[in-house]
This record gives sequence, C-alpha cells and structure tokens, in this order.
Amino acid sequence: MKKTMIAAVGVASLALAACTTDPYTGQQKISNTAGGAALGALAGAGLGTLAGGNDRRNALLGAGIGALAGGAIGGYMDQQEAQLRQQLQGTGVSVTRQGDQIILNMPSNITFDTDQDAVKASFYGTLNSVALVLTKFNRTIVDVYGHTDSTGSANYNLGLSQRRALSVANYLGAQGVDQRRFSILGLGDTQPIASNATPDGRAANRRVEIRLAPIT
Repeated sequence: MKKTMIAAVGVASLALAACTTDPYTGQQKISNTAGGAALGALAGAGLGTLAGGNDRRNALLGAGIGALAGGAIGGYMDQQEAQLRQQLQGTGVSVTRQGDQIILNMPSNITFDTDQDAVKASFYGTLNSVALVLTKFNRTIVDVYGHTDSTGSANYNLGLSQRRALSVANYLGAQGVDQRRFSILGLGDTQPIASNATPDGRAANRRVEIRLAPIT
C-alpha cells in the first residue's frame, strides 16, 4: 500500500512538473512524453486504493505547511466547503461533505468530450474556481479519482479513467495548486454510483471525483 501511495504521488509530481504551453491556444498541458511516462508509472503502481499515508503529509509539513488539529479541522473544512459551494453553484459540479472530507463530483459530460481525456475549454472556468479555493485552503490533500461506465473493455476504461484524472490534476497544477498535495488514481468501471443498465446510470458513472481531506 505504501509503495502504491509513493508511486501515485510521484506520478502527480511528474505530470504537474511537465506542463508545456500549446503554441496555438496558450493552454497549459502535459507533454506527450511526460504523460506517457506518468501513466506507465501509474499502471506499474498496481492501482491500489489510496492510503491516507504520511508521505504527502511529511512532504507538505517539511515545506512549512502547517497541520490542522482538534476543533480547527471542522472549522477549516466548513469554510472551504462554503467557498466551494459558492464558486461551483450552477456549474454542474456537486459538493458533498462526508465528515472531514469534501467530495467534488465532476460529471464527464461537462468535463470531457465523448471518449476524450482533454478537459473541455468550456470547463476551464469551473476548474479555475476550484483552483482558487484549493490555493487559499492549502492545508488539505487532494485525491483525484477517474471513473468510467462499463461500456468497453476493463483495460480501456482503466486507461481512460487514469488519463482523465491526470488531466484534471494537471490543469489544477497549472493554475498554481501545489503539486505535492495531489494523488491521482484511475478506477475504471470498478466503482459505479448508479446502474450501468441505463443511459442515465452510465452517465452518472462517468465522472472525476476530487476528495479533499485535512492535513493532520
């Protein structure tokens, strides 16, 4: 499990450090070479469930980002949740609170074109809003999960979910969110939230989730 976490964090660092600028659009994006290396590292990590772990925590504490403790945790996450809800109202991104975690659910129909892993230009503004809040509330770790429906092969879905999660994390990193906070994981079609037997259910299952947890 620890090896999986280290590999996933390493992938985030590799991907986010390898941003290039598209000469035609001015968009920040990951280079093809670095992207392939990052996805290969993810595949080699075994794609286990992310641990809470101390690897990112220690790196962030070493960089001078303070941990949260006791009653400060709830208040800090409350403020972050309130600002995310304000920024994301009407965008199609849902904000859910589970204890001290905040979950952002980004349906793929507003985030990506069909069968594509490049973030839609129309979604940049929404991710910019997320980046603003994440930069302000920097005492949280950021887990980015990619999910697909069950259409197609499991291997293809796994790869697509990886690339989509990486694209979202890469974009947020290009907006200044500290790359050391990220862990990235593609889960393919293994964690549906609705039935894959209906079009609406499959649409719900195609998503990227961002989970925010306090550094403690």
